[in-house]
Amino acid sequence: MTDTAPSPIAAGLGCRCPRCGKGNLFPGLLSLGLKDKCEACGLDYAFIDAGDGPAVFAIFILGFLILGGAMIAEFVFGVPVWGHVLLWGILTPLLALGLLKVLKGTLAALQFRYAAREVGHADLEEPKV
Repeated sequence: MTDTAPSPIAAGLGCRCPRCGKGNLFPGLLSLGLKDKCEACGLDYAFIDAGDGPAVFAIFILGFLILGGAMIAEFVFGVPVWGHVLLWGILTPLLALGLLKVLKGTLAALQFRYAAREVGHADLEEPKV
């Protein structure tokens, strides 16, 4: 890690490279797959393995926001059922896509910052006696 590396939160919110903060992590607006490497600094993104983390965080965050919004819309404004279907049927996927990208970018930047990786058998040392 260099001293000029952006904070993991800034890199995640911008969906930028965790090392230089300039290159994009994702190839397109609707893509959740990562690029192979950073176009600015050449960092290989093969180390990034967020697993199910972004999806789990997104489920909890979106569940809270969407359910809270639906309850407010129902009890405060009296929105009819078709209004709920229209409003939340459009808003939920859009928020999910944006949130998944931000969360995946943040977890990738945290993996880079703390050099997190999967432990293999070669990484385990024999106990000293």
